[in-house]
Amino acid sequence: MESLISLVNKIQRACTALGDHGENTALPTLWDSLPAIAVVGGQSSGKSSVLESVVGKDFLPRGSGIVTRRPLVLQLHKIEEGSREYAEFLHLPRKKFTDFAAVRKEIADETDRETGRTKQISSVPIHLSIYSPNVVNLTLIDLPGLTKVAVEGQPDSIVQEIENMVRSYIEKPNCIILAISPANQDLATSDAIKISREVDPTGERTFGVLTKIDLMDKGTDAVDILEGKSYRLKYPWVGVVNRSQADINKNVDMIAARRREREYFNSTPEYKHLAPRMGSEHLAKMLSKHLENVIKSKIPGIQSLINKTIAELEIELNRLGKPIAVDAGGKLYTIMEICRLCDSNYKERLDGVRSGGEKVYNVFDNQLPAALKRLQFDKQLAMENIKKLITEADGYQPHLIAPEQGYRRLIESALVTIRGPAEASVDAVHGILKELLHKAIGETPELKQYPALRVELTNAACDSLERMREQSKKATLQLVDMECSYLTVDFFRKLPQDIEKGGNPTTSIFDRYNDAYLRRIGSTVLSYVNMVCASLRHAIPKSIVYCQVREAKRSLLDHFYTELGAMEQKRLSSLLNEDPAVMERRSALSKRLELYRSAQAEIDAVSWSK
Repeated sequence: MESLISLVNKIQRACTALGDHGENTALPTLWDSLPAIAVVGGQSSGKSSVLESVVGKDFLPRGSGIVTRRPLVLQLHKIEEGSREYAEFLHLPRKKFTDFAAVRKEIADETDRETGRTKQISSVPIHLSIYSPNVVNLTLIDLPGLTKVAVEGQPDSIVQEIENMVRSYIEKPNCIILAISPANQDLATSDAIKISREVDPTGERTFGVLTKIDLMDKGTDAVDILEGKSYRLKYPWVGVVNRSQADINKNVDMIAARRREREYFNSTPEYKHLAPRMGSEHLAKMLSKHLENVIKSKIPGIQSLINKTIAELEIELNRLGKPIAVDAGGKLYTIMEICRLCDSNYKERLDGVRSGGEKVYNVFDNQLPAALKRLQFDKQLAMENIKKLITEADGYQPHLIAPEQGYRRLIESALVTIRGPAEASVDAVHGILKELLHKAIGETPELKQYPALRVELTNAACDSLERMREQSKKATLQLVDMECSYLTVDFFRKLPQDIEKGGNPTTSIFDRYNDAYLRRIGSTVLSYVNMVCASLRHAIPKSIVYCQVREAKRSLLDHFYTELGAMEQKRLSSLLNEDPAVMERRSALSKRLELYRSAQAEIDAVSWSK
């Protein structure tokens, strides 16, 4: 049975080491389900003296005001007779304290490390294990003393903060309450009894301890309380007689103090009949036995909770994804796999497996034809403009039959305006490809896990799309420039002779620039330009698809892959830096899972048969 308390001790230490001490967090807590004995009392109730008497050593800080400002998890381990007593702190695992004055100082120092040199309190517990032949196996949690008034240097809120901390321990159904009350005060005013009654109204979990019995006024006694007549609890009250302040000042030996306590109850007529169940030694043995029985009854429920929580933690950790690989090869593989998923998503959008690719066709089928139609060739082929360009092209010597140079200049000036719609089509498709890229990146969950990789991948892909746009723009504008640089001769050879020459050849050279003549030239040029527009309406989409859409599907991340192959491990690691909140959550869950698995192994290792 003694192994049960040791089992809970181990699990409690693991809880604190791995950050679980019952605080309200978003993580499951094992601490709350572990049976424990919480020591509750008002300031100056004799709480510290009871604990020291149970241990048989002076080891707790003393002084005025609130001395205990952090929970102290006190784990007592009985060792063989004749062995030397020593103490160990969880936060100093390799240091054994044989001087208990040093233990007292370390408790005070460790409290200050957590709270600073203020008089604030903290809910993070201190773990102290004491190994001695003079103790029983027992675990007690010493809580800050309840108070009604804040002392100098403390905020008024500290009174409520202490009460809240005490409540957070004793309201748990697996907590055994050790309520310390001084006999020389009215029990009705006892802080410990008041708060215990609120959380345990039937007294099922409360042990009453009456201190300072020897300090009661002459003619009064505590028999009614100790016999359960004044305030009934399920378990009998225990009276203790601690050392006086004079004894403490004189460093009276604790073992001698225990002996004097026994003598007091045996020799005082009022208490003689109660003597067998009075005193700190009886209190320790009774609590140890009770704690063992409670642990034994709670173990099946704790096992069930552990198994259920392990399964839940594993599910969430799987959802968060595995931690990144340590070696460069593993990191490179992870990055390449994420890139492949994103690229596949992108291709599906372009190919119509997912929505988005149809927007590219809309550019070719609607936007480009509409833009070509809006080109105002009529203005360019107005009479005055035609006459001006033909005259300038003739130079000092007017044309003889047909104004060939004039035709060429008119056609070129009209065709060059097609560059605008061509360039706009390239940009429109680029915008669509970029939009689909961002959607593909946003829908790749792995990239949400690694924001740095997301930024690098986005930048690399956008750079690729930009290079493809420039290449597409160059190729597409070349199509327009080709039409400008070489005209289709057959078109003009098939024209009626009189139209080709610009009018009736017999007309006088002096009236060749009349309106009819110029209109015929404008009509011929417009026909040719419309023919070229019809041709480019089909050629421009081909160029854009070849240079942009096809390339985006084929080689969007090629440059990025090349860069990845040359990256040093440090840079690869930086790409896989996750969102700090996700990393923190995974780390916290991993620690909590470690705790539960450790507890599971500890429980499995203990035999429950007597």
